[in-house]
Amino acid sequence: MTRAAEAPKPGDIRRSPFEHLLDLIERGELRPGHRLRETDLAQRLGISRTPVREALHRLHAMGLAEHAPRRGLIITRMNFDQLSQLFAVREGLEGMATRLAALHASAAEIAVLRDMVETDARTSEPAHLRSRNLMLHRQIVQASHNSYMIEALNNLRVHLSLVPGSTYASPERSRSAQAEHEAIVAAITERDADRAERAARNHIATGFALRLKMMAEEY
Repeated sequence: MTRAAEAPKPGDIRRSPFEHLLDLIERGELRPGHRLRETDLAQRLGISRTPVREALHRLHAMGLAEHAPRRGLIITRMNFDQLSQLFAVREGLEGMATRLAALHASAAEIAVLRDMVETDARTSEPAHLRSRNLMLHRQIVQASHNSYMIEALNNLRVHLSLVPGSTYASPERSRSAQAEHEAIVAAITERDADRAERAARNHIATGFALRLKMMAEEY
């Protein structure tokens, strides 16, 4: 069944079809393996097929969509090599962003980070923790005060939304991730750039190891 076009949300008028599709991917409404039909997407977005076609070309160029036999264009399913490459880049970028945050974050930004980890310590619902995790990482990146770093990690974030499942489904991971977040924020608070970068890299590397385990268990 084709989904009827939805009424535009506040701010949607100024967004391009490409930005709409990125948002649908990030929200999990277009998941890996989802077939991308021009007609359906045009109706969903309330626009003609031509701008949708252009947006799909951009998704394909970015590696967010791929051609599948007998199915046409689909949202990319990430394999082991792609996952490894993605997390290698993420570890480097987030490590550097956290180092910069330790050097350049304002007192107000540090206060926000500390409040976030304190709030998260009282949270146990996996979906909520996953959302809070994304918020914390974005806040740290913003605190780097480096526009190129912010742009690079914003682009990377969309690719991360293609990674299936969530490590926060495990209560043990929820606890260990909280401890890692606290270590990162403590290092930023103390303006210890070296320790902040190490803590961030360790956090991403640990998450990657768990992702590999989850992927292995699926096969």
